[in-house]
Amino acid sequence: MEILGTTLRIYVDGADALATTAAFYERITGVTAQRFDRGGVSVAAVGCFLVMSGPPEEIDLLRKLTATVAVDDVTRAHVTLTAAGAQIIAGPVPTPAGRSLIALHPDGSVFEYVDRNPAR
Repeated sequence: MEILGTTLRIYVDGADALATTAAFYERITGVTAQRFDRGGVSVAAVGCFLVMSGPPEEIDLLRKLTATVAVDDVTRAHVTLTAAGAQIIAGPVPTPAGRSLIALHPDGSVFEYVDRNPAR
């Protein structure tokens, strides 16, 4: 498994805060936000920042994720993680950009692993 980078998660309340926060990160990164909805959560992806807003029950669940880790291949990540003692608690599942899985590490940290490969 090759780790390609990480995404920092930022949670805000409401569409106005999402727009304002995304604009801030656009200014400091020079990158235009990619916006999409995933379930009931609105997302603005700006460089390595993921700004999210949505219903408390969905945001509270997302807050349990320590970070999102970009990898070359989620299938390979699944094998590596389980061999190292992680527990896969969701996925792999298709996402708008590729595939993802959620892993519980032996230390109790929960990470999302994503790739840009189409679902297999």
